[in-house]
This record gives sequence, C-alpha cells and structure tokens, in this order.
Amino acid sequence: MSRAGRRAERLVDAADARLPVLEGGALLRKAFPEHWSFLLGEIALYSLLVLILTGVWLTFFFQPEMREVVYAGPYVPLRGVLMSAAFDSTLHISFDVRGGLLIRQAHHWAALVFVAAIGLHMLRIFFTGAFRRPRELNWVIGLTLFVLALAEGFAGYSLPDDLLSGTGLRIAQGIMASLPVVGTYVAFFVFGGQYPGHDIITRLYPVHILLLPGALLALVTVHLILVFHLKHTQWRGPGRTNRNVLGKPLVPQFTASSVGLSLCVSGLLVLLSGIAQINPVWNYGPYRPDVDSTGSQPDWYVGFLEGALRLVPPWETNVAGHTLMWNVLLPAVVLPGLLFAVLYAYPFVEQRLTGEWHHEQHLCDRPRERPVRTGLGVAGTVFYGVLLLAGANDVIAQSFRISVNGLTWVLRIALVAAPVLAFLVTRWLCRALTEAERERLAEGVPTGEIRQSVTGGYETDHESVETFRPGAPRRPLTGTRTGTPSRTHREPERPDR
Repeated sequence: MSRAGRRAERLVDAADARLPVLEGGALLRKAFPEHWSFLLGEIALYSLLVLILTGVWLTFFFQPEMREVVYAGPYVPLRGVLMSAAFDSTLHISFDVRGGLLIRQAHHWAALVFVAAIGLHMLRIFFTGAFRRPRELNWVIGLTLFVLALAEGFAGYSLPDDLLSGTGLRIAQGIMASLPVVGTYVAFFVFGGQYPGHDIITRLYPVHILLLPGALLALVTVHLILVFHLKHTQWRGPGRTNRNVLGKPLVPQFTASSVGLSLCVSGLLVLLSGIAQINPVWNYGPYRPDVDSTGSQPDWYVGFLEGALRLVPPWETNVAGHTLMWNVLLPAVVLPGLLFAVLYAYPFVEQRLTGEWHHEQHLCDRPRERPVRTGLGVAGTVFYGVLLLAGANDVIAQSFRISVNGLTWVLRIALVAAPVLAFLVTRWLCRALTEAERERLAEGVPTGEIRQSVTGGYETDHESVETFRPGAPRRPLTGTRTGTPSRTHREPERPDR
C-alpha cells in the first residue's frame, strides 16, 4: 500500500475512534435501558416534533401584526370590536379554517407536555445521580433546553394578543422596568416605544418561530449525539457494571418501541386537543391596556414567577433619584437567576464534596441511597409548589371563601418553613427505608409460620428475598452513602450487586 493510502487509512481509523456514529454496526447494536423512567426524554422529543409540525401549519394563517382591524367573523359576541390583526387571525384560525382549532389546541397542549416532560426528565436525572461524570455537559445542555422552552412557551403564549396574554406582557414589561438604571431603556427597546407600542408581536414572532426553535433543535441534536457517544446510565443489577449497558438494541427492538411511543404521544395530544379546551381566546377578548381580567392565570410553567411576585411585600428604595422596586426585582430577576445558577452548579459541587469527580459513574443511584441529595430535591420541589399555589392565591381564596391576605401570609411562612421540613422528613424517610431494606436482606422475608422454641418463646420463620426492584441491592449494604462514597458505591461493577 502506498504511503498516501496508509495515511488515509489511519485518518479513517482516527475518525472512527472520535466519531462513533461512523461505526454503523456498533451503532445499530447500541443498548438502551428498558425502565419506564428512561422514556421521559423521548416524550419531550416527540412533543417537540408535534410542536414543530403544528407550528409550521399555523404560520400559514397567523398574521403577526398589531394594526387595528374591525372583527367581522362568525363569532357574534366580538363582531364590530376593534382588535389587532394578530388576534383577528387567531379567531380566523379557530372558527374559519377547517381543523384550525384542533391544530391550535394541539400546539398548545404539546407545548405544555414538552415543558413538563423536560422537567420530569431533569428530576429523574437529578434524583438518580445521572448528572455525574462524564455527563455534566449533558446536564448543562438539558437545563438550557428547559430555560429555552420556558422562553419559547411565553413567546408563543403572547402572540395571539388577547387580554390574558397581554396581561402577561404587561408583567414582563414591569419586570424589565425594575432593572436598576437600565430598566426603562430595556423596556423601551423591547416594545419599540412606550408600552404597549406597536411592534412587540411583530418582534416576538421571529423569536418564536426562528431563533428559539433553532436554538432548541441545535441543543437537542448535541444532546442526542452525547447520549449516543456516552453510555446510558442504568439501574444496578446482576451483570450490570460501569463498563456495560444491558437493554434493548437500537435495531430493531428499541426503534420499534420508540416509534410506537411517538405514535402514542401524538395520538394522545390530538385526542386531548379534541376533548379538552385550552386557551379559548375568544372568551378573553382582545388586549386593551386599560382592561384587566379577574383570576387571570399564566401557563403552569411560569406560575412560580407569578407566585413569587405576589408573595414579596411592596418594598421600594430610592437611591440617587432612582427607585429600586424590590418587590419586582427580587422575585422576578434575582430569584430565578439564583435558582438556575444553583441548578447549573450542583453537579460540579456535589461531585467535589463527595469525591466522585475522579471516576466515571454509569450506574444510577436509588433516591433512598442518597438522603441528602433526595432531601434537597424534594425541598426544591416543595419550594416550587408553594410558589405555584401563590400564583393562584386570589382564585383559591375566592373558591374556598377565605381571606386572600391571610392566605398570602400563610404561603409566605410556608415558602420558608415547608422546604426545610420537607428536607428533614425526606432525609429521615430515606434512611428509614434503607435500614428496613438492610434488615429485610439480612433476616429474610417472614413466611407467616410461627413455631415455639424449646424455651417456650415464639419465632417466625423467614425465607430469603427472591424479588428485587430495579437497582435494589442483592445483599445488605455496608455504607450509608450520605456523603463520601462508601466502598459499596466505589465498586458498583460487581455482578452480585
């Protein structure tokens, strides 16, 4: 072989080593775990596909303009009402275009499921420790996808220019204005003039259909490449080690089940869109800056922001002629910033504290085996839940006929006390479950047969444990695994584990 041929062969071999996608046979044999919790990411992916398909269809009929028109469509209660062309085209899609309302509702439902699936997928990764080396980058990418999904959802939610979405834009303008020194300039630039301006819908439209979807698709692509390049995490069990993955091969088993899941997700979203009404903009009417609706609630994924705004007292400070609105700046800017900063940093901080950053971790932890991490996750979830409830404090107070001020104070106290209590209870429960499991493995399962000993006492017969949950140990654990990894955790590749 010539020197040039040998050099080309070496280059191909090097490329195969660095880009495993070029290894066709190995790629087709790649194993995927079978546990249901690993399907959450796929649900998010297929919801995104439904979003793209329905969104492309909607672009043919939606007019992203704020010029005023007089409605003359089939919906009688709004005939003769002055509204924006964006709201008029939304009504046209809903009442005039064949199948338009179904597609619009499928788009909205898919957006909600997309954000929810990403959130649940991230929780699964957090509680099982699947963010550890070498997957820190994928955790960062997944969290960024979640942030972009929130922004994409808010942008799409605001496009119809109805009274409910206009209220959300008004809140967004107030958050921008709360920024010290530059707030008014930022709000003026975004809205193209004094609020509400005439350009915000026109500017949100390309952000919603081009910029954010492009970023989402790019990050999803990188995420999937890393998933294929890195080994999947898996539950502990016989034959499962840090050096292998047991499960269904990509072709044909995983491909068949994945295609089936995509059809189920799409079908359920369409079915939901046909039987469950969502975002009936004709009931809200067109947006007017001088009108606000009672009991207005945003989509669930930004409900925590609404709740934070309602819980912070009306604090303001005047400094050098500038007013700092702490009641807006703290809950809407500082709190989300700190929350996501902690989430981005958590994998690196935990691995430094536990010493796990030295070695790759391919086996999932069960939440009970990491009481501190699980307690922190539950505390964060409770914190989010309190904020979500606070976002509907007026509706809750009216429904249960209680004082909205009293409820607000209860939620303020709960925002501080409930996460701490949740952490303590969760940590205790995890340790209790681990200890009970240790005793069960050591002593066996009671058979229900009681016999009398020669001394006159009574004893219960036990038999060895035969059934195990995914990831459960086959013999008693020797470490608590609450801080620095125990010997049990450092040697997960033993097949009897």
